[in-house]
Amino acid sequence: MSACIFCKIIKGEIPCFKLFESDKTLAFLDINPLSKGHALVIPKFHGAKLTDIPDDHLSEVLPVAKKLATASGAVNFNILQNNGRIAHQEVDHIPKPDEKQGLGVGWPQLPTDMDALKALHEELKSKM
Repeated sequence: MSACIFCKIIKGEIPCFKLFESDKTLAFLDINPLSKGHALVIPKFHGAKLTDIPDDHLSEVLPVAKKLATASGAVNFNILQNNGRIAHQEVDHIPKPDEKQGLGVGWPQLPTDMDALKALHEELKSKM
């Protein structure tokens, strides 16, 4: 495992509000959410981009995202997977050939209320 932030979260070196964990997948709440219930579902295999991760390590990602969407009660939601800096990938993990082509994404983070995040964590975790 690498020294990337996700690898540190997987190893427990950085705490997280864990919602789901298996041998291949980890789901946790984002501490700088864009909206209530904003979570990350990541493969435990380290790879900078989707194409770096073996298929068998990706098999649970969408089923877990689906469970999370159901648990949160979200009716409308986005599932994003960014690859490369100009595709808004801030941490190494839709093709975007340049800044003018492909999806443009704004990322207006909300202030973090850790008590509310902890309560939401418990609520969602109990439904997973």
